[in-house]
Amino acid sequence: MKRPGLIGGIGWESTALYYRLINEAVRNRYGSLYSAPLLLNSLEFQALDSLVKENRWNDAGAMLADAARTLETAGADAIVLCSNLMHYVAEHVEAAVDVPLLHIGDAVLKELRAARVSRVGLIGTRFTLEHDFLLKRPGAEAGGGRRRLPVEVVAPAPADFDEIDRIIYGELCRGEVREPSRAFLLRLALDLRGRGAQAILLGSSELALLLQPDDFSLPIFDSTDVHAQAVARWTMDERKPAARPRATSPVRRGS
Repeated sequence: MKRPGLIGGIGWESTALYYRLINEAVRNRYGSLYSAPLLLNSLEFQALDSLVKENRWNDAGAMLADAARTLETAGADAIVLCSNLMHYVAEHVEAAVDVPLLHIGDAVLKELRAARVSRVGLIGTRFTLEHDFLLKRPGAEAGGGRRRLPVEVVAPAPADFDEIDRIIYGELCRGEVREPSRAFLLRLALDLRGRGAQAILLGSSELALLLQPDDFSLPIFDSTDVHAQAVARWTMDERKPAARPRATSPVRRGS
């Protein structure tokens, strides 16, 4: 098996979820005593969270880039960010190492295309909903710019962003699962379906505590689960990845 390097601690709860999901997938394929040969660089989240809150994205990207280089030096064959939000600085990580970054957006888009979903309703934090980074990836096309996204994203109304953040940060991140919050998210999902969404994408690892696939008539994709399963499949593919040329680290506005 190949050896992915996980950048974790952002926060540790989602890192533990990645660790469990990847190892369960390996055990399910090979047998009960098998596990994934993972490397983990678990960061001190308070320092990184302070940079994010101060809009110091270049510094946050530099911290993750340094973590990625440490993992590459230790023998990682690829890098995994155990966070939806920190994919905002994924380009910093990709520029810092020669091994690939297994990007959450690539994994999610592959699943959506396989399910023939062309219009997806996205529920996540305010930052995820307001910024174009989770599914859109930098890419070469005529004249530069970005690849055209093969899946259209439908977001909740901006008036609902504060309540979504309150549920994620004020309840779910504290281990609180409340029925009124579940009802609120189901209402959002119904609204997204009414606006043409063919599936719902949970763009925060905590949201799966409230919404499950059996809760709703539309398919529900949990980005964390989709990403972890993709990492597991990559780990169990015996082909070694080819080294790629190192890019120039971007500069984030506001840092």
